[in-house]
Amino acid sequence: MTRRALMALVLARSSARAKAVRHLLAAQSDDGGWKSETYGLLRRGESLTPLVLTALLESGETVPRAAVDRAVAFVRARIDKEGALGRSDPFAVDYPNYATSLGVHALIRAGADGWRPMLAYLRGQQFTEANGWTRDDACYGGWGVGGDVRRPPHPGHVDLSMTRYALEAFQAAGAAASDPALGKAAVFVNRLRNSDGGYCFSTVVEDANKAGSGVSYGSATCDAWRALRIVGAPADSARGWLLRRHRADSVAGFESHPDKRWTRGLFFYYAAGYPFPDKGLAARLADEQRSDGSWRNSEPLVKEDDPLIATALALRALSQGQAL
Repeated sequence: MTRRALMALVLARSSARAKAVRHLLAAQSDDGGWKSETYGLLRRGESLTPLVLTALLESGETVPRAAVDRAVAFVRARIDKEGALGRSDPFAVDYPNYATSLGVHALIRAGADGWRPMLAYLRGQQFTEANGWTRDDACYGGWGVGGDVRRPPHPGHVDLSMTRYALEAFQAAGAAASDPALGKAAVFVNRLRNSDGGYCFSTVVEDANKAGSGVSYGSATCDAWRALRIVGAPADSARGWLLRRHRADSVAGFESHPDKRWTRGLFFYYAAGYPFPDKGLAARLADEQRSDGSWRNSEPLVKEDDPLIATALALRALSQGQAL
């Protein structure tokens, strides 16, 4: 890439970030939240609000303090007595461990308090001896969807994405490397490593491994790299797999999968998680931005057809140094 082309890309990336921030600020509700108009489960905004707020605060763009304060108030008002976010409707919980993890990160990033009970809730959600699990259990050290504490022999849904986000909450809170939660999480993450150096998604729910049982794929391997770095475990295998297999236009690992939609379905999640500089990814994101500053995935497989989700993830990808 020539110097002129590189400068053009830098300017396009900056412009894309600024437009995305304007779009997200315009989408904020009067009560401070960001609420889905695509999915009823996300209409209350308990998981979306901290996702969007974190993306805005990490964008490097100017975000009005009044908008931040309204979002912080929105999050705080919805933390329940156990410290969880995402459970205001007991009949349709909004991914409580995701929401709570994102909430911890967002409040800390905003310089606000109120997150300590949330971190305590997450600690209580981990599959450890405190809840009756042992190192021999496949779920040990991971996190699930959240809600009622799971005890043997039924772990429910446990996966690498929720585990990564919980670990990022501990990291944001300044957890020491010696924190037992981190060491136990390392057990879960390392069990997901495949022989090719990449990672799959779950040791518990085979169908959750989107590329197939025992098959590595891009978004899961990004999650593994990030989780391993937090727990202080070697991440060279994940790094090597990603550098060998990365493409700027799709998610690797689904080449032999019968449903090729997955190469696109996870695109924005993958873009936000990919940890290494890639000009092609930055250019791809800038090219795909819509005229109103948003992004939207044409594939609805993981809800990225919701512009709030796709835009928050794209903004994080363009802001955090992955897509330089």
